[in-house]
Amino acid sequence: MRPYQDPGRPHKSGMTSLLLLLMLALSCRCCPDKCMCSLGTVKCQNQDLDAIPHSLPATTKSLFITGNNIFQISKASFPTRLENLTDLYLSGNGMEHVDEGAFKNLPNLALLDLSNNRMKNFSDQAFPDDNKLKFLNLSSSFHSHSFTDTVLDFFLHAKLLQLTSLDLSNNNLIVLPDNIFTGLSSLGTLNLRNSSLITIQNGTLPLLHDLDLRDNDLKDLPPTMMTEFSLNPSLHIQLVGNPWRCNCFIDDLLVWLKNSTQVTDSHNLTCADPEAMKHQPLLQVQPSQLKCLSDMEGVLETSYVFLGLVLALIGVIFLLVLYLNRKGIKRWMYNIRDACRDHLEGYHYRYEINSDPRLANLSINSDV
Repeated sequence: MRPYQDPGRPHKSGMTSLLLLLMLALSCRCCPDKCMCSLGTVKCQNQDLDAIPHSLPATTKSLFITGNNIFQISKASFPTRLENLTDLYLSGNGMEHVDEGAFKNLPNLALLDLSNNRMKNFSDQAFPDDNKLKFLNLSSSFHSHSFTDTVLDFFLHAKLLQLTSLDLSNNNLIVLPDNIFTGLSSLGTLNLRNSSLITIQNGTLPLLHDLDLRDNDLKDLPPTMMTEFSLNPSLHIQLVGNPWRCNCFIDDLLVWLKNSTQVTDSHNLTCADPEAMKHQPLLQVQPSQLKCLSDMEGVLETSYVFLGLVLALIGVIFLLVLYLNRKGIKRWMYNIRDACRDHLEGYHYRYEINSDPRLANLSINSDV
């Protein structure tokens, strides 16, 4: 005999199924407005968004929110935990601030693209302490040099122990702060291309596998830096596109380039200065071609330049005075002309008298 079941009460198994369906629906969530969702990938690109959509599917693995107007991201940007999210693309959003706890609910985030933004502040508490971030792209993200050091301080304190690749290309860095990458113990690839770097200081870089220094403003490399590179034989460096100054101070660099296999584009490095050696490959430069001015020659050259500037200034002032007094000078020249004419006429008259005896006697009688 079947047990009696109250028709007004739902069956226990049916209630369980209903709860499971409800939980599944809540966990999956629908695709956000203005976005496209497909197989774990969500794309919200060029939709003029001003915030991260909240109704993201829990199964999201790759999230593209690019080309929008998201000024800031904070803890509220990802209010729910997204365990599956590994790749996050936030480029081209005009972003300026990354606040504390911004990525706290993204425990498995491995790739973060923040390129083409306008960073002014990056909290060193933006990531959880046990984060798994491996790739960070900050290319073209520092549009104001006054905020560059503030943003770079993030690397001194942030716990990015698993970070292996960092892209800082196309930024106006000029000089890297001391020990800026000390805490990035796993860093292997560093891209500093086109970052206006004028020098690389000793002890700034960690032990790397790949270093991109192309298209900067390097004119020479300090000997200590080359020694540090040589102590890391597995390092591969790219240096093309720098304005190398081929004078007597670059001889150590030439010796290092000719004896090292670390610089992968050494055959494409060329002189930018002096003019006589412009475009000449560095590997073909001979020591006899490297010249420097002596101290006395440098002083004399500076003196000649200064003298030339002073004479040019005097000349300009003289011409200006002439121009301002042109009418007075004109009258003065006319007076001199008339005086000279009268004087010459007197000489001419005396000459005629002296040449004719009769006129001479007449002149003597008139004088008497």
